[in-house]
Amino acid sequence: MIRDTIKAAQISAMKAGDKPRLNAVRLILAKLKDRDIELRTASAMPDDDQLAVDVLQKMAKQRRESIALYETGGRQELADIEHGELAVIEEFLPARLSEDQVRAIITALIAETGATSVKDMGKIVGALKARHGTEIDMGAASGLVKAALSA
Repeated sequence: MIRDTIKAAQISAMKAGDKPRLNAVRLILAKLKDRDIELRTASAMPDDDQLAVDVLQKMAKQRRESIALYETGGRQELADIEHGELAVIEEFLPARLSEDQVRAIITALIAETGATSVKDMGKIVGALKARHGTEIDMGAASGLVKAALSA
């Protein structure tokens, strides 16, 4: 389980005295705990690994946005800190599919659903997220879906 891997990484970072890594792992564990608290009143609990992946993907997206803002603002030292945290976060995420693999999946989904225009984009993106949500950057994938349906 991803959560167990993260906890083991926390222990190894403590033993190694790696403060930046330890801080990043603690941030991840805190976000997971926050999400657990949010879901206490939920009617259905999602799979623990799915929950962890969702939290990690959100954290990674936030770090990427922060890096872009810091670099445009000329704050490279803060961008470097965010790069370090992003690297730790990405260690725990499942492997991503390549762009060619994503294009092949999109093509198959278009054929499967019979989508013909950009109006059908919601069906394709929904199916893509349901089947491969943890393996694909949905922001980039939606652009690929739009391009495929526009052609």
